[in-house]
Amino acid sequence: MQYIISTQGLTKVFRRFVKEPGLAGSVKSLFHRRFTEKTAVDNFELNIEPGEFVGLIGPNGAGKTTLIKMLTGIIAPTSGNISVMGYYPNKLENAFKKQYAVVMGQKSQLIYDLTASDTFLLFKEMYEIPDDVYKKNLGILTQLFDSSDYLDVQVRTLSLGERMKMELVTALLHNPKILFLDEPTIGLDAPAQRSIRNFLSEVNRINGTTILLTSHYMEDVRSLCQRSIVVGDGKKVYDGDTGKLFDSYQTHKKITVRFEHETVFVLPNGCGLLEQNRNKAVITVPKEISGAVLQSILNDYSPSDISIEEEDIGIIVEKIYGDTK
Repeated sequence: MQYIISTQGLTKVFRRFVKEPGLAGSVKSLFHRRFTEKTAVDNFELNIEPGEFVGLIGPNGAGKTTLIKMLTGIIAPTSGNISVMGYYPNKLENAFKKQYAVVMGQKSQLIYDLTASDTFLLFKEMYEIPDDVYKKNLGILTQLFDSSDYLDVQVRTLSLGERMKMELVTALLHNPKILFLDEPTIGLDAPAQRSIRNFLSEVNRINGTTILLTSHYMEDVRSLCQRSIVVGDGKKVYDGDTGKLFDSYQTHKKITVRFEHETVFVLPNGCGLLEQNRNKAVITVPKEISGAVLQSILNDYSPSDISIEEEDIGIIVEKIYGDTK
């Protein structure tokens, strides 16, 4: 099998300088520098086939972003083997850089003082995209996103959801073989998240683009990724079917209940209390009784608002990690 991404024993250790507080500590550090080491990615094995849509999940600090930075050549591994499309990423060869794209939800590649169209033209020249390919791709991508109305609007005036759509269009103009996504829906409202999920699903289906997605939103992973890789403390603790992952480890739902007036809320049997004050209660409920508990709350309290969320990714990782020790 020819993998588009492959790693063996991939490890990244960060060496950090530690200084004692105060002036005396500063002077001492001039002559005796002390360091600590942090293993961000530990002996990581990864094989991804062309066209796969893979979810990379885990709590903050698990090593997900460090892994993506090594796969894209931003940082070099401390040890181990790594191959992306047959290249060693950290060599940063132009032929390699022209075949992948990265979109990070908290960082922008758009130029805020320009329009999105101007940024697209800049990337067209950077990636040496032929005119016919550029026009074709831009037409397809803007149609998929229904975004033609704000192509000629200054980027700084776009909403977060509109800007993220333009980020994705920019990343895909040059037909990358691999798309790395780091929290692409962070901070977006539900309609914008759905729009981006639908877009990514179509890009993967139509173009066969290999996509590696990190997200803290359960629905991103559940609806897009047939395969999920869970990372904990820099190690791979699960690699397999997404449906089986959630069925096995996502055993509870989180229900948030808000009241218009001060209310004495009694915790239902079998549930756990996460938070409570005069006008709000947050509880964790086993999935098998969540429907009955929800109906009971609606009948007994007439809440002003109620929401149901899936169990946090961090909790799932803790459960999986505990089972593998």
